[in-house]
Amino acid sequence: MVIMASRSTAFRFLTSVVLLFFLAGCGAPLSEHWSGYRLGQGAEPSTAADSPAAAKPPAPAAPDCRKVKCVALTFDDGPGTYTEALLKLLDEHNAKATFFLIGKNVEKHPGIARDEVAAGHEIGNHTYSHQDLTELSLAAGQRELRKTEEAIKKATGAAPTLVRPPYGVIPKGLKKSLDVPVALWSVDTLDWKTRDTKKTTKAAEKIVPGSIVLMHDIHKSTLEAMPKILADLGAQGYHFVTVSQLVGNPKPGIAYGTGRHPGGKG
Repeated sequence: MVIMASRSTAFRFLTSVVLLFFLAGCGAPLSEHWSGYRLGQGAEPSTAADSPAAAKPPAPAAPDCRKVKCVALTFDDGPGTYTEALLKLLDEHNAKATFFLIGKNVEKHPGIARDEVAAGHEIGNHTYSHQDLTELSLAAGQRELRKTEEAIKKATGAAPTLVRPPYGVIPKGLKKSLDVPVALWSVDTLDWKTRDTKKTTKAAEKIVPGSIVLMHDIHKSTLEAMPKILADLGAQGYHFVTVSQLVGNPKPGIAYGTGRHPGGKG
């Protein structure tokens, strides 16, 4: 019995030595295999996001538009059918824009409004139903803006930071009552009128540093004009910023048609 036990012990010892030798020879591959898992989480694979080197870099600071050429591209009347494609295009050009939303359209497309905010674009209030505010009572005008603000907050969790009145006109009393700035424009591409890609692209040639550009993301012709507009302006060294970034520190109740530019005051 003693002899058998000794043989059994020797066999187990020999087996352990062979196993250790085998594992030692496979040490590198085994280590590589398990490097894809998080400690203490069993066999749960890690992702690229778990790696510090793969962490998303912080958003770059807005350029100083007093020192470099900037332009604020703005889009009215959405969200609409072509807005998502426009968002993708803007992202490809590292461009930020300002979207002036219609309350009714926000209620139809809340997900698109959320995507605009998530992509870092600025959101403005363009009334609930695009009525001429000069033809409404003060209370009715305030209601148009309030309903849109509520729709935007519900869809995105954020409040609009600007107002753009339809047709660029707003009664003095209503403007004084605002707690956000008013954004007008200095370049009207007339895309809403021509619905022509080439004419919209041509109109963009009027852009100079500090321009606030009026366009509409509800027209296919505008979307089709944007690749060339973005490429041409980018080649000229323009930075694409929001209206608030372009102006610098817009004040409530004040209307702005242009922003800062190299050589300008402030």
